[in-house]
Amino acid sequence: MNESPFKGKTGLTRVWNAFHYSMAGLAAAYRNEDAFRQEVRLALLMIPLALWLPASGIGKALMIASVLLVIVVELINSAVEAAVDRVSLERHHLAKRAKDIGSAAVFVALVNVVVVWALVLFG
Repeated sequence: MNESPFKGKTGLTRVWNAFHYSMAGLAAAYRNEDAFRQEVRLALLMIPLALWLPASGIGKALMIASVLLVIVVELINSAVEAAVDRVSLERHHLAKRAKDIGSAAVFVALVNVVVVWALVLFG
C-alpha cells in the first residue's frame, strides 16, 4: 500500500508539520471558498457577541462551539468538493450526492447555531 512519505514523522516534527498543513488548509479555504469566508466573518461577529451576552459560562461555551462547528463542517465540505472536482468535473449522480450531502451537513450545523443560541438566550 502506498502511503504518504510524511506519515513517518513523529514527535515535535509531526506536530510542527501538522500545524503548517493546517494553516495552509485554512488559508486555501479562505482564499478559494466564498462560503468559508462568509462563515469566518460571521464567527468574528458572533464569538465576541457570545462572550458579551448575559449567559452562563457553559452557555457561552455552547454558543461559541456551535459557531466553530459550522467552520469545521464547512472545511470538511470544501475538502469533499475539492476531492470530487479533482476526480472529475463531469456531471455524475454520485458527485452530486456527495456535494449535496456536504451542503446538508453545513445546513444542519447552521440550524444547530440557531437552536443552541435560542435555547441559551431564551430557554
